[in-house]
Amino acid sequence: MDSQDKAKQIADTIGGETRLDDENVNVLLEALPYMREFHGKTVVIKYGGAAMRDESLRQAFADDVVLLKYVGLNPVIIHGGGPEITKYMNRMGIEVRFQHGLRVSDAETVEVAKMVLLGKLNAELVSRLNRAGSQAVGLSGEDGGLFEVAPVANAEEVGFVGDIERVDIDVLNHISEDYIPVIASVGSDREGNSYNINADEAAGKVAAALGAFKVVFLTDIVGWLNDPEDESSRISVTSVAEVEDALESISGGMRPKLTACVNAIRGGAQNAYIIDGRRPHSLLLELFTDAGIGTMVTP
Repeated sequence: MDSQDKAKQIADTIGGETRLDDENVNVLLEALPYMREFHGKTVVIKYGGAAMRDESLRQAFADDVVLLKYVGLNPVIIHGGGPEITKYMNRMGIEVRFQHGLRVSDAETVEVAKMVLLGKLNAELVSRLNRAGSQAVGLSGEDGGLFEVAPVANAEEVGFVGDIERVDIDVLNHISEDYIPVIASVGSDREGNSYNINADEAAGKVAAALGAFKVVFLTDIVGWLNDPEDESSRISVTSVAEVEDALESISGGMRPKLTACVNAIRGGAQNAYIIDGRRPHSLLLELFTDAGIGTMVTP
């Protein structure tokens, strides 16, 4: 049985949609020690990439998150939505510009981002999770003062792009006992100015503040690669120190993810993972099978 079939069996068997036979029992026995170990623990999930764009992957992700809640974990979801924001900006005739990988964000751009993230993507994911069998609640970093934000160091170049200085974990601890928090990556400063926030950074900061058991970043690649052109060069396990030594030489979308892994673990999270969100049930494959599928960053 390949890993993809195994993940589907875990989901279907626990969900009561598949009759137990010897093969299904073996799959469950492999997953059971992880379920025992993870029970009651917090898992922060950064949701994005193909897992957000493809309909079948969106549904598989929702099913996986509901399953995590069902077996006793406390999932907390952070999402961005860059491609969708760009699409709406183009429709509205607003210029799209980036500096050093950050979206240049004047006040109008931030308003569009909030409209897309909160009014569309967040609401859609909350609705999907509710239909899949769990109770989810949509939030942004502005709700309840969840994120306290300050402008990034190069704000003169990029405008209203923010760094998270503090996460109010009381808000999340109260909600996550009974609900799945779904957090859009926008926030405000003490004067009430709204800011775009990189979703990878937000996930790392939330995981650190919560002391999360795990933080998982869904992306469109199999993990951190020794050779960016060769997916067979995936690094299965690495340490924070090794990542820090390599960061200066890393470019593109992998750099903010690895930086967020470092920030999460240095701040108190136990482990971080970068996994391929293009694979259905990738969360289950990483969390509940012996082999795993992505890159694990350890303290």
